[in-house]
Amino acid sequence: MCEARRKALASTSENNLPFSVSQASYRSAIENYIRANALPVDKFTHQPRLYHWAVVLAEATPFDDDVLHAAAWMHDLGVFVGHRPEDLEALAKWDNLAYAIREVPRLLSGLGFPGEKIPPVIAAISSHLPSSTPSTFEGVLLRDADILEQLGSIGILRMVSKIGRDTRYPRFKDALTVLKRNAEELPGQLKLVLTRRVAAPRLQILNDFIIAAELEAAGMGL
Repeated sequence: MCEARRKALASTSENNLPFSVSQASYRSAIENYIRANALPVDKFTHQPRLYHWAVVLAEATPFDDDVLHAAAWMHDLGVFVGHRPEDLEALAKWDNLAYAIREVPRLLSGLGFPGEKIPPVIAAISSHLPSSTPSTFEGVLLRDADILEQLGSIGILRMVSKIGRDTRYPRFKDALTVLKRNAEELPGQLKLVLTRRVAAPRLQILNDFIIAAELEAAGMGL
């Protein structure tokens, strides 16, 4: 377990135990809810990876681990089947972030999450996009970790899985266009020094893939 994770657990402990019974209960409830609702099934695994990296990126800086955990697991609620429109025209206009901001407070409350921590969870979710400026450290961690998920081989796999079923990416070239934009724009938007170090090899993988894809498709189109 990383040092940042140990400190986070210690900061939320009761009677010198890492988790209280109630804390373990609502954390499990959050994870189980997302595990059941993250559809299509490839939408799941992003959440635990995101939380892991957000904790790692904190290094020795204190943060509210409950807030970070809930935000990491709940931030993409609006992209899941069953939580988004089925009609393609409506889906093309869908604001999944606004949906999450609206629905997550109710869900967290029903899962036993501490009410006083819901506003900072929403603050972190609200600012997790690269175009946003987080107002809290938990928001910075979530945003940097989410950018990492858009780089490297994981970023490639997540993008490729959307081709043909996401209205934004009907063809390979549509996905490649976004990957190129990610490679060009996202690294410069990272806030933390550690995130930039972690991102460097991922960016190399992504750039190598883009070059290879363009060379292989030269004259043939994607």
